[in-house]
Amino acid sequence: MSSSEIFRLGCGSGFSGDRLDAPGPVVDALIAAGGPAAMMFETLGERTLALAQLARDVDPNAGYEPDLEGLLSPILAKCVRHKIPIIGNFGAANPRAAARLIAEMARRDGLEAVRIGVVLGDDVRDLIGSGPLRMWEADAGESLDGKQVIAANAYLGAGPIADALARGCDIVVTGRVTDSALALGPLMHHFGWRADDWDRIAAGVMIGHLLECGSQVTGGYFADPGFKDVPEPFDIGYPIAEVRSDGSAIITKPTGTGGVVSARTVTEQLLYEIHDPARYLTPDVTLDLTGVRVREDGPDRVQVTGAAGSPPPPDYKVTVSFRGGWLGEGEISYAGPNALARAQAGAAIVVERLKRMKIDCAWRTEIIGLASVFDGDSGDLAPGVPERLDGDYRLRLAVNAPEKDVAARAAREVLSLYCVGPAAGGGVRQRVTPRISTVSCLVARDAMAASVEVMTSDA
Repeated sequence: MSSSEIFRLGCGSGFSGDRLDAPGPVVDALIAAGGPAAMMFETLGERTLALAQLARDVDPNAGYEPDLEGLLSPILAKCVRHKIPIIGNFGAANPRAAARLIAEMARRDGLEAVRIGVVLGDDVRDLIGSGPLRMWEADAGESLDGKQVIAANAYLGAGPIADALARGCDIVVTGRVTDSALALGPLMHHFGWRADDWDRIAAGVMIGHLLECGSQVTGGYFADPGFKDVPEPFDIGYPIAEVRSDGSAIITKPTGTGGVVSARTVTEQLLYEIHDPARYLTPDVTLDLTGVRVREDGPDRVQVTGAAGSPPPPDYKVTVSFRGGWLGEGEISYAGPNALARAQAGAAIVVERLKRMKIDCAWRTEIIGLASVFDGDSGDLAPGVPERLDGDYRLRLAVNAPEKDVAARAAREVLSLYCVGPAAGGGVRQRVTPRISTVSCLVARDAMAASVEVMTSDA
């Protein structure tokens, strides 16, 4: 392997629910470029993993990314035939079932002996209540006693992914791993980076962090018309990292796609969800971003260098999800002359009704179109907002109740405004949904037992 050799890493998804047509142009660009490459898919959040576990509880063959087939069908055969490994956390709560579906898809595509690695070991529900699992400092006031736990998953690192690739896997399916591990694993495997080569491992984590949210580094979640314009947002190209063995990288996107890769998009994503830029903790390395340099290297090409690393913390992070009661919602719209006053009057009626009914739950009202994001008090105008009488406003009530029937009773008060509320209310919507709450915990590394299983499409 030449020290100047470029390994291209594409990203086809930044969350569960992302565009299904996004991976195609990325894969085509990797094939056209030639040379070694891999594709990563990030589809997992704390909430989506808990929902996946609930789905698996109902059906033991469910619990993986619901759009898995839609994401992979257009590109699976291309990737296998051009030896572009696919790595994704789309296994969610049931990686084995996801692997079985991929094997079935491979057989349908006429692909022979496709090897699928399944990373296991992130599910640590059996450790709840035991010594190795302890509360994160920020959640020290929280307790799991009496909670109806849905899921408990540790954030695994890149090691098992690199191991699966070393065993010849064409696809690697994981459950909970750090998002950056989806990129670091194939980089470690391809370049032969040692797990204790802290600066290169840190570079891999940084590259993974830039790619993990898909289009966020190529113009998605970036546009602010007139200030930060993004061309052709309806056709944003998803990112590709061109990585060298020293960990330096160019962030780019497929030619001919919309969006933009600039120093600003890269810097914004670099700092996204970063608490301490000098100590970004992962199971693979402690990443120091303070020396990173971002430099534009041509249209839609940004060079990123300077990541530094030190040993990782002794523990893995664990997210525990549990049932958090019920969310009751009711909405109604008021439009036209004096609409704001009518919406405020409706809110006052609902509030007084809840008080008289002695509804035992937390609740809030808000007027969407006035100040629903920053001000929760619908009875008063937010500071600096001028008095507006005409317009289109939507009154919303939200309640958090421990019991479903209490949430439903509260939400029903908005429905009643059809006839007993102010004039000309319409478009009522109400629903009651279960809530999921989470706390963060820590688990010692030596209490973990991550492993890799390999299946083939012929089995």
